[in-house]
Amino acid sequence: MARSRSLIATPPGATIKEQLVDRGMSQKEFAVRMDMSEKHISKLINGEVQLTADVAVRLEMVLGIPAKFWNNLEAIYREKLIRVEVENAMEADEVLARLLPYHEMAKFGWVSETKELKEKVTNLRKYFEVVDLSLLENTQITRIACRRLAVTEKSDFALLAWVQKAKIEARNIVTSPINIKELIKNMPKIRKMTVLTPEEFCPQIKSILADCGIALVFLPHLKGSFLQGASFFDGNKIVLGLTVRGKDADKFWFSLFHEFAHIILGHIGNANGTTEKDEAAADAWSRDSLIPSDVFEEYRNNNDFSPKSVCSFAKQQGIAPGIVVGRLQNDGNIKHSMLNELKEQYEIVV
Repeated sequence: MARSRSLIATPPGATIKEQLVDRGMSQKEFAVRMDMSEKHISKLINGEVQLTADVAVRLEMVLGIPAKFWNNLEAIYREKLIRVEVENAMEADEVLARLLPYHEMAKFGWVSETKELKEKVTNLRKYFEVVDLSLLENTQITRIACRRLAVTEKSDFALLAWVQKAKIEARNIVTSPINIKELIKNMPKIRKMTVLTPEEFCPQIKSILADCGIALVFLPHLKGSFLQGASFFDGNKIVLGLTVRGKDADKFWFSLFHEFAHIILGHIGNANGTTEKDEAAADAWSRDSLIPSDVFEEYRNNNDFSPKSVCSFAKQQGIAPGIVVGRLQNDGNIKHSMLNELKEQYEIVV
């Protein structure tokens, strides 16, 4: 017997049991008369095995009740069993749906707008391409490497929603076979693009990465996700997604190079995602790729962090001044309120 909030699925075995009680017949005797094992009869009565057409005919001979009745009873049971499972799954998914940022997703056009919870569940299942939202907790589906600022239960679900959109968008991007060596080769070229405008560097980076087997996707920020970027395998390509709206230039480049680090250092594709050690390694790789540690240390020892000094150092390094400012702020050399006028604000259309 299976139950949901509004349904009960009773197996035909319950009716068989009633017939045996009425006749005062033991299951052992019944099994002999049916020419079947006691074990199978026990499973039949408990609904653990299907009542087949052959068994229905045997029941007609032994109990005198038409085979058609038993076949019909089995069909009704199987249908109700499915409905019970569907209803129970819906209830479980309704809980998960409340954790997902549905309103924002609808605002961006990722899912259809609705206030009905069951309809939200259906839309979310289609969006995530799963029969049950509980499958989102399966690590085979959610193997991603990402940079975010905090981890909470709701942020995890917002992250999954964001990553799924990146995956969907990346399907429209044609890439060459994955080539990590080619990516490493192009790092200096990409670094030089930090002095360009988004209109100039976006198409160039997308083209370079596509030749390396990487689909670059820009997406809006989902509130509560704390997400900066993410990278993961999808089929025969790597998807690299970045949150870009209202982003400081230094944060954009640091996040991009952080994801490059995950790809180059082999962090993506792990069943349990990235570790704290992986994230720290990616941070260090990104930081030192943008400004080598020895070069930055030499500059910092001069203890001159005036706008003129920062711009001069940035020009020598061939990078945007805002990246130098961000490094100085994060390393505690200047306050986070200082030199922000040297930082550019990117507004990349997605």
